[in-house]
Amino acid sequence: MKAEIGLVWRLLEVILFFAVIMGLVAYMTLMERRFLGFFQVRMGPNRVGPQGLLQPIADGIKLLFKEDLTVSHARRFYFTLAPIISLVAILACFAAIPMSGRFHVADLSLALLYIMAFSSLGVYGVLLGGWSSGNKYSLLGGLRGAAQMVSYEIPLALALVGVVVLSGSLSMTEIVQAQEGRWFILRQPLGFLIFLTAVSAETGRTPFDLVECENELVAGYQTEYSSMKFGLFYMAEYAHVLLASCLATHLYLGGWNGPLLPPLAWFGIKSFLVFFFFIWVRATFPRLRYDQLMSLSWKALMPLALANLLITAALVVYPPFG
Repeated sequence: MKAEIGLVWRLLEVILFFAVIMGLVAYMTLMERRFLGFFQVRMGPNRVGPQGLLQPIADGIKLLFKEDLTVSHARRFYFTLAPIISLVAILACFAAIPMSGRFHVADLSLALLYIMAFSSLGVYGVLLGGWSSGNKYSLLGGLRGAAQMVSYEIPLALALVGVVVLSGSLSMTEIVQAQEGRWFILRQPLGFLIFLTAVSAETGRTPFDLVECENELVAGYQTEYSSMKFGLFYMAEYAHVLLASCLATHLYLGGWNGPLLPPLAWFGIKSFLVFFFFIWVRATFPRLRYDQLMSLSWKALMPLALANLLITAALVVYPPFG
């Protein structure tokens, strides 16, 4: 009986955890729209509820009740499966993200490897969505997305190896504990810049949003999607940005470490600042050309990531020179 009660309680904890994640994803959209309005000297959404606080709920209801259309030339099974893969792959990563020393779903010893593996599955949703739509613009968007994500995953992984070398662990908890005296952003400034650039491309954020470049590809791989199928892709994109903000906080900004405030508060503040940085970049920089996008990965980030890893390894092996 006690085992059954413990299982039910654990299940409720997991449900509550992911409910909080989905709530954060919903209100991240409102935060971005309000900040973009501020940057562009205009009003953001402020009509639904006090100061527009109910706008994400209104958007969700609108998507839920919109007519769900599937074009006749689409491959129906894969067309439906694609947005599910995109969202589930990202949400699965949050199971290994501790919000503080005690608030997490699972404390995995190989958490970083687990996160990299599941986050990489998101590319299948993008590629499958573009191919199954039976639309040349959607297919081009899916192919662009696949090439972009695969290209930037390599410098991203190399940047993360530098963190693993310094901490000596793949556990997110142990990586945070290794930064109690000195955050890794101070020891890995180049790795941090490579990480931010690579995850911006991985999540399709400006200036790397070539997968849904409206002046060339309409809406890219999302062109034929409507209602909650489009909503799942939309949520997957912002969940990916939230995951990137959490990872940057844990890997380079000391995680929940900080004075005076509770650990959960420090984690929230740091993650918010990283997300604000993504919004700031979107409001500031124009979109790159596709050849510039690929050249940046293979000709700039890749050599820099390799150099960063070699220097990090040398300083760990020969600490008197660190």
